[in-house]
Amino acid sequence: MKTAPLARTEMLPYGKQAIDEDDIQAVVDVLRSDYITQGPAIDSFERRVADYVGARYAIAFCNGTAALHAACYAAGVGQGDEVITTPITFLASSNCALYMGARPVFVDIKLDTYNIDPDRLAHAITSRTKAIIPVDFTGQPVEIDRIAELARERGLVVIQDAAHSLGSSYCHRKVGALADMTMFSFHPVKHVTSGEGGVIVTDNEHYYKRLQLFRSHGMTRDTTLMQKNDGPWYYEMIDLGYNFRMTDMQAALGASQMKKLDGFVRRRREIAARYSEAFSDVEGLIVPYQHPNAQSSWHLYILRWDEKYFNDGRNRAFQALRDRLIGVHVHYIPIYKQPYYRSLGYSYVDCPNAEEYYQTALTLPLFPSMTDQDVRDVINNVKEVAVILKND
Repeated sequence: MKTAPLARTEMLPYGKQAIDEDDIQAVVDVLRSDYITQGPAIDSFERRVADYVGARYAIAFCNGTAALHAACYAAGVGQGDEVITTPITFLASSNCALYMGARPVFVDIKLDTYNIDPDRLAHAITSRTKAIIPVDFTGQPVEIDRIAELARERGLVVIQDAAHSLGSSYCHRKVGALADMTMFSFHPVKHVTSGEGGVIVTDNEHYYKRLQLFRSHGMTRDTTLMQKNDGPWYYEMIDLGYNFRMTDMQAALGASQMKKLDGFVRRRREIAARYSEAFSDVEGLIVPYQHPNAQSSWHLYILRWDEKYFNDGRNRAFQALRDRLIGVHVHYIPIYKQPYYRSLGYSYVDCPNAEEYYQTALTLPLFPSMTDQDVRDVINNVKEVAVILKND
C-alpha cells in the first residue's frame, strides 16, 4: 500500500492529560501540609465531585477498578450471583463481579450507540441476576431510564460505569444522578485526572456506609456499628475490606482538575463535531451516532471502517495511520475473547453486534490540548488513507 510522506514529526496520542501550574501547586500544597493521605483533601475532592453531578455522597478510591469492586460489595453481590454488563468495555467492568464470586453475563450492544441493548438486557435477566453494570461507552450515556425501570421491576441494583462520561448528561440530567451507584474514573486519559483514582457517587446512605467500610479494611470507628467502645482510640473490623484509599496528593490534583472540567468537555465536543462533519460524507466511514436524549462528553471518538468498502479496512487503516504518526487505537476487544474468560467457559457468547463492531472500530486522537493543526492532521490523514485503501 502506498503512503504519503509523513507530515508530523512525533506521534499524536489518542489521549493525554492536561496538567497546568495550578494543578502542580495543588499537589505541592498537600506535600507541604500535615496530611498526604487520609486528610482533608479527600473530603474536598469528594464534595466537589458530588456537587458537580448532583449526588448526595461521593466516595474516593485508589482507582476505578477498586471503586467498581466496592460497588459490587455494597450492592450485596456474592457467590453464585449474576451481574449483567456489556462486552465492549474495559476488563474492570466485568472483573468486579468475578472478584465477588459472581458470574458476568454479557449482553450485546446496539450498533448505533455501541452501548448495551436494553431489549436484549431484559431477556438476559434470571433469578440469579443481582446487578446490572451498564457502561457509558465513549462518553455517551446508556439508556438509563429503560435500564433503571427494568431493575426496579426486578429488584436489581444498577451500577453505572461512567468511567468515560464525567460531564455527560441524559435527558438534561448529569450522569451521576441517575443510577443506584455511579463510578467515575480519573485515569490520565479521562476527562480529568488524579493520576489514578476512582469515585462512586450515590444518594443511598446504606451504600455509602458500605463503600466507606470496604475501602478501609472493613474497619469502622462509628460507635453505632461497633459491638463495644473502649475509648477514643478504639476501632473495630466488622467485615473483610481492602485498603483501597486514595491519597491526598491524588485528591488535590483531582479537585484542581475538576475546576477545568467544563472547559475540557467543550473542547472535546468541538473536536468531535469537526471529525463528524469531515467524515460524514466519506464513503465507507461510519461516524458515531448520538442518541437524542444523550449529551456525550466524548472520552473517545470511534470511526468505523465499513468492510463493504474496505477489505480488512480497520486493520490496514490502523497501521497506515500509525505510520503517519497519528496514534489511533482500538477500544475494546470483547471481554469474553480474553484467554482467562475462555477458561471460565465463555467459549461462545452470542454478541454479533459486538463482533462486527470490534472488526471495524478505530479510535481517533481526542483530548482537550489538541491544537487545531493536530485536528487537521487527523482529518487529512484519515481522508487520504481512506482513498488509498479503497483504491488499493
